[in-house]
Amino acid sequence: MRKIALFAALLVLVPLICVAAGDAKPAYHVVRTIPLSDDGGWDCLTVDSASNRLFVSRGDHVAVVDLEKGKAIGAIPKTEGVHGIALAPSLHRGFISNGRTSNVTIFDLASLNVVGEAKTDERPDAIMFDPVTARVFTFNAGGKNTTAIDAASGKVVGSLALGGKPEFAVSDGSGRVYVNIEDTSEIVGFDAKTLAVVKRWKLAGCEEPSGLAIDRKNRRLFSGCANKVLAVSDADAGRVVATVPIGAGVDGNAFDASEKLVFSSNGGDGTLTVIRQLAPDKYEVVDNVATERGARTMELDEKNHHLFVVTAKFGPPPAPTPERPRPRPSILPGTFHIIELAP
Repeated sequence: MRKIALFAALLVLVPLICVAAGDAKPAYHVVRTIPLSDDGGWDCLTVDSASNRLFVSRGDHVAVVDLEKGKAIGAIPKTEGVHGIALAPSLHRGFISNGRTSNVTIFDLASLNVVGEAKTDERPDAIMFDPVTARVFTFNAGGKNTTAIDAASGKVVGSLALGGKPEFAVSDGSGRVYVNIEDTSEIVGFDAKTLAVVKRWKLAGCEEPSGLAIDRKNRRLFSGCANKVLAVSDADAGRVVATVPIGAGVDGNAFDASEKLVFSSNGGDGTLTVIRQLAPDKYEVVDNVATERGARTMELDEKNHHLFVVTAKFGPPPAPTPERPRPRPSILPGTFHIIELAP
């Protein structure tokens, strides 16, 4: 009788065990590689979920990739020293920061045709669109400031000194913008309408922050740091509340709010660090996924939770010169590609 009871209990437990195992989410892994035939350097990338397209900076142009077809379908030319691409879907416009010419190229999202240009301060790098004020902000490495552009008219409406070299920035959805300051290891928060600094704090334990993501619900900021940590800040208190280990060479971070996952793309060691948010101030590393060396910038498609990084194959570096005592490895022609990861 006891054996029969034990057997019956096991039958009840088996489906429960199967359900629990089925609830376990699969690890992120590479699902596709998309080659792009053009050569040259690269920096940031931006996904347009509505049109299923990926915009990729390529040195002197922006490649436009159809993600369904897995191939390039167009290009936006004459973007010298391009760094970033910001999209304003409600206005059917896109904006590209051009570091060499210190300007922004404005293009039509549907046709990809260039429709305007705006002048910025010296060497614009990161760029973002704030939907609350309908303004585009460039973060200028040379000027150590930000330029504000009215997205509808394309006119510059002001600028703000940031007290250091700005890197990536995010909007909190309520009219405030936060930006990493690389050379002072700080975050600056400013009002997107008045262009006034409202908060500044040191990123304790973080060196040279670059990538930045935001959890808008819990008001947490995620800064990727050169000393292989992710610094988590309370945006309201203005202080670091946690640090998490990541790989080397980070230049891109993202937060998936529905899955409570933070991502760090680490080009130095070719990894993607996946971090679970257990609570607003508590985090754990759940995986370090192999990507490829050089895959340092990243974009998250919030619609399907896919991630995109870009890189190429490398050869030996050229001989050092007085101007370039530590030259980067050479990029092998025809090897640039997009890496897509999914759970």
